Amino acid sequence: MNPAPDPLPPVEHDVVVVGGGAAALSGALALGRSRRSVLVLDAGEPRNAPAAHAHNYLGREGVPPRELLAIGREEVAQYGVQVLEARVAGVRTRDGDDLAFTVTTDDGREHSARRVLVATGLVDVLPDVPGLAERWGRDVLHCPYCHGWEVRGQRVVVLATGPMATHQALLFRQLTEHVTVVVADPAAHPGQDDLERLAARGIAVLSDPPVEVLSIDGVLSGLRLASGEVLACDAVVVSPRFEARADFLAPLGLTAEPFEAGGVLLGTAVPADPTGATAVPGVWVAGNVADPTAQVIAAAAAGLRAGAMINADLVEEETRAAVAARRTLA
Repeated sequence: MNPAPDPLPPVEHDVVVVGGGAAALSGALALGRSRRSVLVLDAGEPRNAPAAHAHNYLGREGVPPRELLAIGREEVAQYGVQVLEARVAGVRTRDGDDLAFTVTTDDGREHSARRVLVATGLVDVLPDVPGLAERWGRDVLHCPYCHGWEVRGQRVVVLATGPMATHQALLFRQLTEHVTVVVADPAAHPGQDDLERLAARGIAVLSDPPVEVLSIDGVLSGLRLASGEVLACDAVVVSPRFEARADFLAPLGLTAEPFEAGGVLLGTAVPADPTGATAVPGVWVAGNVADPTAQVIAAAAAGLRAGAMINADLVEEETRAAVAARRTLA
């Protein structure tokens, strides 16, 4: 029996984009419009999938997240961008060339690229309260700009699990008079100055930790406290820990690092310069994997900027090669 033929070598793309959200597709769009060969590898797990609508995206206000991504896929396809549903397991440089990459998916397939754009987003690690995760993105919320209008005038409970609780409570107070802070972690109890600020805005603080999020017929109804009391509410606000999806970059020596905002540790992110360029030449990041605070429109803008910078970098590389070739003929 003849041995099976060797598999064909992987097709080299100018850019492989890892991720399929707003940042990834915006970067792919800019690159496709620059006549670059682009492959998007999308694991199909957008961070905002539980939410019914995306907000503050000018021109698409209130669009369902999946619909926004479907529109984005249609748009990038006009410029020859390929989208493949796949989960990336690792990225490495090819032997002897620091500006040539192999992207491996979890099914063992390999894809070659001259540059890589990582826009895999993050995972929201939620407080461990029974019933809370099931309502995440619907009536368990974290951002007043993403979801605040939808709970205006309603009864909102803010779980104090860290130093952001007072800030969140004051922001939601702009949207409703009915805000209560429930201290879930004694270490996160507001200090005296914050207690005064909260009291001045009519926000009560309860030192009775939550033990269960309650719902009736698929709608949040209240929060059961350790004392047995049920605090009726229409929404629960939490502070997730933001963990960058970046483990697959380890072969490059690139890892997520602690991310702080205003001196508060929020989670992890892959460090990069303002253009999205990382410490590894040829690898850019955009969106929540680099900035956990970026909303959808900001993530899209970061993807566009990174895509433009990648194209410019490729142009410079190609120009250097053309100059070198010209000199050999002189």
